[in-house]
Amino acid sequence: MKREGQITVDSENLFPIIKKWLYSDKDIFIREIVANACDAIKKYQSLCQIGEAEDLGITPRIDITLDEKAKTLTVTDNGIGMTEEEVEKYIAQIAFSGAQEFLDKYKEQTDAEGGIIGHFGLGFYSAYMVSENVEIETLSYQKDAAPVHWESSGSHTYEIGEGTKDTIGTSIIMHISEDGKEFLSEFKLREILRKYCHFMPYEIYFHVVKEETEQTAGDTADAAEKVPEKPFNNTAPLWLKAPKDCTTEEYEDFYRETFTDMNLPLFWIHLNVDYPFRLKGILYFPKQTDKLQVMPGEIKLFANQVYIADNIKEVVPEFLMLLKGVIDCPDLPLNVSRSFLQNDGEVAKISRHITKKVADKLISVFNSERKSYESYWDDISPFIKFGCIKDEKFYEKIKGIILFKTINGEYKTFDELKKQDNKIYYVSSTDVQGQYIKIFKENDLEAVILEHNIDAHFVTFLEYMESGTKLVRIDSEVGEALKTEDSSEHQESDDKLIQYFKDALGMEKLTVTAENLKTADTPAILTINEYERRMSDISKIYGNMFGEAGPASETLIINTNNSIVQHLTDFEEDTRNLVCRHIFDLALMSQRKLTAAEMEGFIMRSVQVMNLL
Repeated sequence: MKREGQITVDSENLFPIIKKWLYSDKDIFIREIVANACDAIKKYQSLCQIGEAEDLGITPRIDITLDEKAKTLTVTDNGIGMTEEEVEKYIAQIAFSGAQEFLDKYKEQTDAEGGIIGHFGLGFYSAYMVSENVEIETLSYQKDAAPVHWESSGSHTYEIGEGTKDTIGTSIIMHISEDGKEFLSEFKLREILRKYCHFMPYEIYFHVVKEETEQTAGDTADAAEKVPEKPFNNTAPLWLKAPKDCTTEEYEDFYRETFTDMNLPLFWIHLNVDYPFRLKGILYFPKQTDKLQVMPGEIKLFANQVYIADNIKEVVPEFLMLLKGVIDCPDLPLNVSRSFLQNDGEVAKISRHITKKVADKLISVFNSERKSYESYWDDISPFIKFGCIKDEKFYEKIKGIILFKTINGEYKTFDELKKQDNKIYYVSSTDVQGQYIKIFKENDLEAVILEHNIDAHFVTFLEYMESGTKLVRIDSEVGEALKTEDSSEHQESDDKLIQYFKDALGMEKLTVTAENLKTADTPAILTINEYERRMSDISKIYGNMFGEAGPASETLIINTNNSIVQHLTDFEEDTRNLVCRHIFDLALMSQRKLTAAEMEGFIMRSVQVMNLL
């Protein structure tokens, strides 16, 4: 016969779990206790608005007091306060959310939902992660309410009785434990407060109890009168303002304040959404200081001005992590610790909306301020290319504004580029491939510069998305546009030249050909197989985890239009071999850096060539 039973929770066993596993970092207790204080103030304000509480004209504030000698940290608010009955209801019942109960009761009468932070009824207990004992002193806003004192060491028992508080609100007095003593450091606390509470909605004041002698007490009091008290936080962050009301100076000042970055951002996107979800924020495009590596960004996530975490990939797509910014979304389905998100379809919608807004902004800047957009391109191109690779829909939306910088310094879209036999030539290093760039420029040929680390992946991605177009590195082949005539007309003399070089170099794996090139200055060009080189590069990027790819095959192209090459038949065999080898050295140097042994041989042969003069 089946029967029903009731699951019970033993608080004595639950406390160790809360203390060790509820929150990922100990310092989160500051955020939780201060956030509860914000909720208490919001509740009081809401009741005043509907006439259920008397508005005493009190300026909302939260005071945080550190007393290192007493080993206490106290958080005091002037919010709604609690009666003895409410203390036993909300504090003594673990996971009973007073905030949620308040919302359920007054949701039709107030706008509290837009500002209430807590929902799980566990935030208060985060204090026990760093405290051996916690006291509460509270006085309810209700007329004739008596002050209440509650105290517990984190076991299954507590003491409750008459308190001493004479103003409405609540004080949480945390007696810091030995393993939490780092939180008795003024410097440490300021750092944590800036991290978690810098943009909370009510003024926060931080006080440190100093030991005073009789001689200095009067001086300290005088100084306190002269120096106006300043809140620790910014209660009205810029993201709360309408974009039309924000100035460039305000955006730049907020960027410096939030990210302590003295390099001004290139431009920004101000998010301001009320439907189908509430989301505000500012995303900045930072200036990249490293032209080869993508510098990581930082996007801070908030809920009702309470800091949640940095770079939560469920909300902010991975490629947007290269930006810097803040996003405040009260509708985020946070988990019980307010540190991570619950799996929810709303999160995907928010993420897609953010991506769309970024794409719309980029398109808008391109269409209205193309010159400015071009000036930003070198900085924002790694971010855009990374975004395209990670999200094909993002590529389809913005592919018309992807720019390519040519070797002549022009910026062109994919459709504006000159394509030779559906090929786009590119440069992966302007330093190493300088000789090839010179040849292209002399012959009015176009190539684009793709020398950022991400371009190795972007080239392959672009070929995949734009089928029919091939991207070829500038040193991979000699196109028909560089040749003057069909070399087959001089096949016999070409074959002789090829044999000269094969005999001189003795490199069986090296392919040697002869072409009559338009440029006469260069005696020979070394090309490298595009496909094999890419496979080798990819293998190196992934640490040869799939096996080491062999070196890409090379082809030495002898330029029959060069005067030195034309006179090779006039030299004695030893001299000819020396010149052929020296020509190969020069071609190799235009392809890559020489090894130590190769450089030693080049210097030796250079001396021998000079001795011929």
